[in-house]
Amino acid sequence: MTPALWSCLVLVLLSGLAASGFPRSPFRPLRKRSLPEGVVDSTEVYSTKISCKVTSRFAHNVVTTRAVNRAEKAKEVSFDVELPKTAFITNFTLTIDGVTYPGTVKEKEVAKKQYEKAVSQGKTAGLVKASGRKLEKFTVSVNVAAGSKVTFELTYEELLKRHKGKYKMYLKVQPKQLVKHFEIEADIFEPQGISMLDAEASFITNDLLGSALTKSFSGKKGRVSFKPSLEQQRSCPTCTDSLLNGDFTITYDVNRESPANVQIVNGYFVHFFAPQGLPSVPKNVVFVIDTSGSMHGQKIQQTRDALLKILEDMKKEDYLNFILFSGYVTNWKDSLVQATPENLQEARTFVRNIQSSGMTNINDGLLRGISMLNKAREEHTVPERSTSIIIMLTDGDANVGESRPEKIQENVRNAIRDKFPLYNLGFGNNLNYNFLESMALENHGLARRIYEDADADLQLQGFYEEVANPLLTSVETEYPENAVLDLTQSSYQHFYDGSEIVVAGRLLDEDLNSFKADVKGHGAINDLTFTEEVDMKEMEKALKEQDYIFGNYIERLWAYLTIEQLLEKRKNAYGEEKENLRARALDLSLKYHFVTPLTSMVVTKPEDNEDQTAIADKPGEANYQPPQTPYYYVDGDPHFIIQVAEKDDAICFNIDEDPGTVLCLIQDPVTGLTVNGKIIGDKIASPDSQTRKTYFGKLGIANAQMDLRIEVTTEKIIVWNGAVQSTFSWLDTVTVTQDGLSVTINRKKNMAVSFGDGITFVVVLHQMWKKHPVHHDFLGFYVVDSHRMSAQTHGLLGQFFHPFDFKVSDIHPGSDPTKPVATMVVKNHQLTVTRGSQKDYREDAGIGTKVVCWFVHNNGQGLIDGTHTDYIVPSLF
Repeated sequence: MTPALWSCLVLVLLSGLAASGFPRSPFRPLRKRSLPEGVVDSTEVYSTKISCKVTSRFAHNVVTTRAVNRAEKAKEVSFDVELPKTAFITNFTLTIDGVTYPGTVKEKEVAKKQYEKAVSQGKTAGLVKASGRKLEKFTVSVNVAAGSKVTFELTYEELLKRHKGKYKMYLKVQPKQLVKHFEIEADIFEPQGISMLDAEASFITNDLLGSALTKSFSGKKGRVSFKPSLEQQRSCPTCTDSLLNGDFTITYDVNRESPANVQIVNGYFVHFFAPQGLPSVPKNVVFVIDTSGSMHGQKIQQTRDALLKILEDMKKEDYLNFILFSGYVTNWKDSLVQATPENLQEARTFVRNIQSSGMTNINDGLLRGISMLNKAREEHTVPERSTSIIIMLTDGDANVGESRPEKIQENVRNAIRDKFPLYNLGFGNNLNYNFLESMALENHGLARRIYEDADADLQLQGFYEEVANPLLTSVETEYPENAVLDLTQSSYQHFYDGSEIVVAGRLLDEDLNSFKADVKGHGAINDLTFTEEVDMKEMEKALKEQDYIFGNYIERLWAYLTIEQLLEKRKNAYGEEKENLRARALDLSLKYHFVTPLTSMVVTKPEDNEDQTAIADKPGEANYQPPQTPYYYVDGDPHFIIQVAEKDDAICFNIDEDPGTVLCLIQDPVTGLTVNGKIIGDKIASPDSQTRKTYFGKLGIANAQMDLRIEVTTEKIIVWNGAVQSTFSWLDTVTVTQDGLSVTINRKKNMAVSFGDGITFVVVLHQMWKKHPVHHDFLGFYVVDSHRMSAQTHGLLGQFFHPFDFKVSDIHPGSDPTKPVATMVVKNHQLTVTRGSQKDYREDAGIGTKVVCWFVHNNGQGLIDGTHTDYIVPSLF
């Protein structure tokens, strides 16, 4: 089965309601403060309550914050809440001076069309944005008149999923000020009975926590309450700032006297299944690991660390192997081997020596691993009662061999043929995560993003722990024939220890006296059937506790689970089937007032004597866009232009050197790529170096790993594959392709050189009139995609492939009134820069497109690392 993901009720209350009026003069004298405690910039948050009701794992959460504007003028007050990505917002209301403005859920397209005018005015910026690994942030702001009060109330729901034997409610609290009435209340009702309940906070000592926290559970009910007083909220006895800034965590589990539990309310049922005490089914695991150049450095080290820890957890009954892929594919062993102490020791040596270099051949890596698992099963070299798993880790997109995602997906699907699950781990953000997820889902697995942080190795280990102990395979749930409708997913390839299978549906006949549910699966030793029978009269007695719970919780749980699964299925559907899945998920989203990827919540609020509209959408995983890499180029005399995407701005500099000088533009020791350029001068050299014009007349592009060299001049292009030479003219229109390389020449215009997906250069040909008395033909060099180049890349252009920041201040008129002068701080240097412009000739070599930039003088001194002479090299290759 799909392992239970780490799922939790996550709420970050940032209801340090931000308040802002007109900017204050920095020279305004400070007045003695006379506002009460807990007031920030004249806005007092006097009440914050987080109310959580959990019934049979289904969480209904309401966040309410009340504030008052104590200023003498209107203030903008903001309400921020962070909630789990897996949660669905169901309601939001805004109340000002007793007038309530409710949110309404509409089909996303209808909402967008209805409020096109507001969109065009920039008034419908999304209220919900992705925030961190597992959260989404809901933000709304409103102008509040002097002396007026405002109440914000956000409601959202989520099914908590069991992870490593526990349900976790994780609340990140950050009110940013002292709050007179601050309270977290969690009421939990579990018909199976609660076996453990705990709560802790990262931001407060146990002594203080103990007096502010109460927790109790008995039988089916549990309660946690956290009510710190103003004194307990202070960061120190005399401080006016709050120490409530961190994690508040509630964990619980339920009694497991029976492996299954069925609950029926108002014609809907939910079936929970989580057996305990079963022996683990031996597993056959193939790890398919990306070792391409982009994995260099910390990523490959973290991968090695995680694999070494995973090897410690291998059981002697397990079988394993490692497949490594870069531009080519290698494996540790020719077939799977048993996890004996001797083999594990050999595996550790192998893992410690894993290195990274080259391209990314995902297709062949996966097919090698799948073939190995299939062969082991066919040849009976693994235990009959064992289960197979393939785990693939990559940090990028396929760029050698078969690189079309849809074709790779087809190849993998045809090779696996529903026999075992594929789990895809995407390392970082420079990859097509939707492709990895789609491929995993259609092969009964899942995808997980591994974030490029210090704990990446722990993320990898954590994922493996979820699938390390399969207790059952081929799990099927069965119900009385013709008794149920609209079932959620009812069959799973695996049940993993510490997780839980949840199936929900509708009863065809609500007047049944009893209801039977069976679960069948293959265990490590024998086949098992678990039966759960429900006496409907006994179930009715349980409903008497309804005052403690929300009565239609099973119906809403069913709707939540159905929508979630319909949206997953839709990812791999096409045509009419895809539209039918969308229609069903949309109908349920609207009926149950869920903000899902198909719906939007329209929020109306008062603003400047008229109602303003905003839309809350669910961000989710956006449709894949290739990484928006900023571009870098050198053209003209030679002008170097560095476009900085984060700043929506550019920096430029010139290099003044003698004709014949060769400069290093790019040098990457990991991918083996080097680009050098040779300077030429005008036909008639100027004696004054200040007015001398120089350009690039030759470029040398080399890939050491491919034993490839490309020399580009203004007359021809020469390609060497080892000792084999091919020559092309600028009069040609031709495309040359081989594994990992594509060269396209566009007659008399430009040429593009791509090394797979993620490294693309464009060379622009500038042709002068042959009888021009001064100028020669020359070349421009553009880097349009560099996201697959390593962090060790250097050179006059290459050093800027890594993120860097700069700040510009003190902008004032210069000697030329059209070119302002400013102070720039960059790379710990303070420079005087001038506003100017250059041309981008990629689209049109004749006219070009104007690019405004800050010009750094003196051969880029202070901007480039070292001095420009450090980049002089002896030859093109």
